[in-house]
Amino acid sequence: MFAAGIGPNQAATLEVRGHKSGRTISFPVVVADYEGERYLVAMLGQQTNWVRNLRAGDGRAVLQHGQREDVSLVEDLSDKRAAILRRYLDLAAGARPFFAIERSAPLSEFERIVDQYPVFRVA
Repeated sequence: MFAAGIGPNQAATLEVRGHKSGRTISFPVVVADYEGERYLVAMLGQQTNWVRNLRAGDGRAVLQHGQREDVSLVEDLSDKRAAILRRYLDLAAGARPFFAIERSAPLSEFERIVDQYPVFRVA
């Protein structure tokens, strides 16, 4: 449904190439906007399958929400990650149970968990 453009504007399907199989694998994602940029957050943490595939590859992927968009995903290690995580939780209600803090928590609480949840900028 996300790939067809049905659902929230932030919902999309991410397609990445499997680093072992070479096959295209699809995942539902929420695209968070922050300061004019788009970001993907791995709500399941560092061992999320699509994160491992991106890190093993070259960051190329496809985002689909009604139409296909070839993108490059660049891991964000900046000091903006805490704010991006908070924005992500505002948009991704389904991700909230996977975070140990509330979406309304102070930014300092998000700063303590930034290393647990990879953030990728859509380029």
